[in-house]
Amino acid sequence: MKLTLLGAGELARALPMSVAIDALAVTFARFGRGEVEQPERSALDIRPTDGPGGTALVMPAWVPGVGLGTKLVTVFPENRAHGLAAIHGLVVLADERTGVPTALVDGAWLTAWRTAAVTALATRFLARKEADVAAVFGAGVQARTQILGLEAVRSLREVRVFAPRAEATRDFIERVQPQVQTRLVAVRSPAEALDGAGIVTCATSSPVPVFGGEQLAAGTHVNAVGSFTLATRELDATTVGRARVFVDALSAALAEAGELVAAEREGVTRRADWIELGRLVLAPELGRRTNDEVTLFKSVGLALQDIATASAAFQRARELGLGREVEL
Repeated sequence: MKLTLLGAGELARALPMSVAIDALAVTFARFGRGEVEQPERSALDIRPTDGPGGTALVMPAWVPGVGLGTKLVTVFPENRAHGLAAIHGLVVLADERTGVPTALVDGAWLTAWRTAAVTALATRFLARKEADVAAVFGAGVQARTQILGLEAVRSLREVRVFAPRAEATRDFIERVQPQVQTRLVAVRSPAEALDGAGIVTCATSSPVPVFGGEQLAAGTHVNAVGSFTLATRELDATTVGRARVFVDALSAALAEAGELVAAEREGVTRRADWIELGRLVLAPELGRRTNDEVTLFKSVGLALQDIATASAAFQRARELGLGREVEL
């Protein structure tokens, strides 16, 4: 068996953000037509006796004509205190005609990249065209790629960055500013971040809401990608209740989107009104209706995103002569 190994460096060259966004647009359209096979992901709660632990996820998907594979990803938030990344993962691709494994891909890099790409895709449809100021909550790996994704679909003048620790925010801006075109600004409070922002993205590991929904201006588009369990919620019920809600998949949102499930329980939103991204891609008229409405895209992450982007990267890597081939 021969496998192509694709690390972060090869993936960065093989998968520009625009290519990732386009790959997801095609795949979500197919998902909206019912053409994707994707079981609910399996989650293991890891609680060792000698450490804080985390979550292990197994995520398979088959997108006919695009790719077949499985992602194994672990999320251990306390890793940061020990100088380790919170997210680690691998994606295994296989030939859909024979089932023979073909590639092994850095799943941690891909998770951050494809999450930013799906947010960008939703933002393309939902944010006001003239929105040129964004606010990003979080100062980790996901926050960086989220900014790159937003830059791919909107001409931004400024991105405000807020994290609870001012030092983390300053370090983030110092590290990321050379990698992006938009001016990054450290802010001292959620209110300062939100003031005048037309696009708001939450990419944190916070178990509680990071701002009050009453602070959102009319016409704001909100992305929330950080939480993925029913026990956590980056957004409060006020935010959800004010917004027209869009999700990557209804079944996944009901199983893992704590802020949406909690808000429905509080009677401020209804799952019957939530619109899946695949439907939006197929029918853009379902998107923003007025300049004043608040829109919300909630993503908990789907295996189809990993397989679509990993497959696109694998194909381009072969064309560019990237990656290392090993025989098992």
